[in-house]
Amino acid sequence: MKSGLAPNISDAHTINGDPGSLSPCSSQGGGFKLQVENGKTYMLRIINAALNEELFFKVAGHNLTVVEVDATYTKPFTTDTLLITPGQTTNVLLTADRRAGKYLVAASPFMDSPIAVDNMTATATVHYSGTLSTSATTITQPPPQNATSVANNFINSLRSLNSKIYPAMLPLTVDHNLLFTVGLGVNPCSTCVNGSKVVADINNVSFVMPTFSLLQAHYFNISGVFTDDFPGNPLIPFNYSGNSPGTTPANMQTMNGTRLYRLSYNATVQLVLQDTGIIAPENHPIHLHGFNFFQVGRGLGNFNSKKDPKNFNLVDPVERNTIGVPSGGWTAIRFRADNPGVWFLHCHLEVHTTWGLKMAFVVDNGKGPNQSIMPPPTDLPTC
Repeated sequence: MKSGLAPNISDAHTINGDPGSLSPCSSQGGGFKLQVENGKTYMLRIINAALNEELFFKVAGHNLTVVEVDATYTKPFTTDTLLITPGQTTNVLLTADRRAGKYLVAASPFMDSPIAVDNMTATATVHYSGTLSTSATTITQPPPQNATSVANNFINSLRSLNSKIYPAMLPLTVDHNLLFTVGLGVNPCSTCVNGSKVVADINNVSFVMPTFSLLQAHYFNISGVFTDDFPGNPLIPFNYSGNSPGTTPANMQTMNGTRLYRLSYNATVQLVLQDTGIIAPENHPIHLHGFNFFQVGRGLGNFNSKKDPKNFNLVDPVERNTIGVPSGGWTAIRFRADNPGVWFLHCHLEVHTTWGLKMAFVVDNGKGPNQSIMPPPTDLPTC
């Protein structure tokens, strides 16, 4: 951060803490081993704990049945490749229906923009009981790093159950219709290389972390910590997804501020997250604290408020708490503000959230104690 540049990329990815056999820094055991018995079905909980990369996940010779994402059930579907962004979780069923042997598990990066990433594949193995230690390992070929079609096929297959037992509580009316651009910028920096630093922003605002608790300031109505004037739409419209000369603003500088967007209790929100081509278009896994939301639409290019909503999925949209904004595209989500307090919305790429790609919603109390923030405990340390 002092240099104004991006951090070094990592040396390796890991599966349960081990890079696996393809990495020069692997353990002597050759990576994590999952022992299975033929004929049994196993539930695997896949968590992307990487800092800065979206990852593909495959098991050689096996299909995976997706049944859950971010702790919500999905309509089951079968695939040979998962895509999972930092902060996301996915539960899959793996049926051990192959002959005895060892089968490679691979986790590899997905990046379809000219951004440097850790291009190392982490590996593990599925070991069938009775397999000899000298048995050869059945390998699998990870998707290309820029396999956008593989990523889209997985994302577009996700659907909520939306049944009588597990209804999708999707808001069908919208009180707040928001458009947030997410991307990068460049700000002056007297101590940085070349006199400038890369920053990130939402609606051209790079978030400044306060030195005093936002929730405490909200609860006790303490002024001077934040403002509630975060813009609900870009202040200066432009060709958001373009990155050629003349399509992006000449001034790439962002505004700094600790600015929040205020919502009344139980208000319904439709939020379109639009990637920008400033510096470069890029995938952004966006995470919302305090709420689940429904992804009702996604697409490439600039969001069209007249045409695109006609194609929204308002029947069985997937329910999540972290969603990927496609490179050079947009994602539309809906949620109900039924959890009072102060809640961050931020990019789950550590480099981006560190650079300021975050904001927060402040949700006011409703009626009565069940719709209000609980008071802090008497022994809570003060800021």
